[in-house]
Order: sequence, then C-alpha cells, then structure tokens
Amino acid sequence: MAEATDQIGFDDFLKVDIRAGTVIDAQPYPEARKPAIKLWVDFGEEIGVRKSSAQITVHYQPEDLVGRQVLAVVNFPPRQIGSFMSEILVLGASDSKGAIILLAPDKKVPNGSRMH
Repeated sequence: MAEATDQIGFDDFLKVDIRAGTVIDAQPYPEARKPAIKLWVDFGEEIGVRKSSAQITVHYQPEDLVGRQVLAVVNFPPRQIGSFMSEILVLGASDSKGAIILLAPDKKVPNGSRMH
C-alpha cells in the first residue's frame, strides 16, 4: 500500500477554499504550450465568475463542459498561463494514462458551495 504524503493539520485544510461552480463558457486554448481549454466558472453571488486554463483535452471538448459542475480552489493567487490569466485551480484526478478527469459533486449543489 502506498503511503500518504506528509500529514497536515485540520486548520491547514481549512485554508484551502474549494468550491463548487458551474461552467458557463469553455473555449479551446490553442496558444497554450500543452493542449488546454479555457473555462469560465460561476461560483454564485459571493465569488462570481472566475476563469481557468485546464489541461483536460483528452477527455473533454469545450462544448461538452458548459453546464457541468466542477470543484475548484478559489483562493490561490491568479497565475498567468500564456496570454490567459487563470484565477482558479479546477480540480481533477489522473486516469491510468495520466490524463485528467474532472472532480465534481455527484449531485447538483448551489454554486459557491464549499467543500467540507
């Protein structure tokens, strides 16, 4: 059995603000060094719409992402990805070949719902 990474305290976990949001727009990002899709995600009134660049082109097409809920870290500082400013980190897990599968609630939740 593989060992987990270094343990953290619960207070450290609470510092990571992971929220559910709905993809409202998704566009190809052909200028990216690695194939990517630009996402605009609605996190509700408190947080609003935030954008991200995600390397998810193996399993997803932009048109299939609109309306889908995702989980994302919303309190990282913005990061310049080529000509695009990424404001959130959309979360995923690697499949057996290393391609990303998006993480999402298995039932619809209100946009902006915090992960517990």
